[in-house]
Parts: sequence; C-alpha cells; structure tokens
Amino acid sequence: MVQRPYVIDTLISAKQIAARVEELAQEIHDEFDGTDKLVVVGLLRGSFVFIADVVRELDLPVEVDFLEASSYGNSTESSREVRILKDLRGEIAGRDVLVVEDIVDTGFTLQHVIKLLKTKGPAKLRTIALLDKPSRREVDVKADWTGFEIPDEFVVGYGIDFAQRNRNLPHIGKVRFLDTQDGES
Repeated sequence: MVQRPYVIDTLISAKQIAARVEELAQEIHDEFDGTDKLVVVGLLRGSFVFIADVVRELDLPVEVDFLEASSYGNSTESSREVRILKDLRGEIAGRDVLVVEDIVDTGFTLQHVIKLLKTKGPAKLRTIALLDKPSRREVDVKADWTGFEIPDEFVVGYGIDFAQRNRNLPHIGKVRFLDTQDGES
C-alpha cells in the first residue's frame, strides 16, 4: 500500500489528556467504590496508552484484561464488520467490568463488544472512551464516560494509529493529507 504524504496537527495536547484522565478516574472511582476488584478491559490496540493511564489513576483494586476487536484494518474508514481477534483470558461473570475504548466513531465496535461481554454475565458493565465522534455514529451506542468529543477528523497518537504508525505520540493529532504536487492539502 502506497501512503499519501501527511502531516499531523495537534488537536488535544498531552497536558489536556492528563488532566481529563484524572477527572475521569475520579468519576470511575465513585461509580465502582466498594468493588472487591474491578476488571478493566482494554480494547486493543488503540486503547493501550489510555488504559495504562486510567488504571494508574484508579484507587481501586483492579485486574486488567484485553480484547482485540477490529473494524478498520489499515484503512481510515470502518468496514462495519467487527471481528474479535483476541478474546478475554479471564472470567467476568458476576464481576464489575469497565471497557476502555480509544475512540467511538461509527459505534459498531463498541456496540458489538458490549453485546458480547453482556453474554458473559458481568455484575456491572460500564464503558469509557477517550474520544467520541458523534457526527459519525451509525448505531445507537454511547460510552458511559467520554474524554473528549471531537469533530469528524482522522486522528492519531496516544495509542491510536494510522497503518500502525504514530501510536507513540503523546498527544492526539489530526491527520492532514498533503497534495503531492504542491505539498499543501
């Protein structure tokens, strides 16, 4: 696959993300206070940085597990077909569960994951997404907590990639594709 040249403009700074993660962790703590152990399920791969930061901020006993679901591949557009590439290792029946998602776009992935996890019988199931693009929603699903609502832009950084690149950026950046003739979009 030949990639078009692009630049990345900062949309949400690392400082803004850190402040919001602290706020979200307090709200999650209030919701799950008293739980014997919260199972925090990260949706791979995009949520791995977000889940690490959220878990470090939680003053609760936690267990971390991962589920890998995909509807994008290396494309910038959702295929709308959600595939589970890696299921949970542990049991969640009768346990409190927090699903951590990087971005809710069309909503297909989060909707599919919620349905799947409900069949496993958790005591309580809540969701958190770092980013939400409500203008792109195609199914009726909303995370219980959202870090930031963003416009319909293709974004990378803080764990989110484009063709497996840019996950290591400390901020959320907007991808701007360049016109190859004059270097401008």
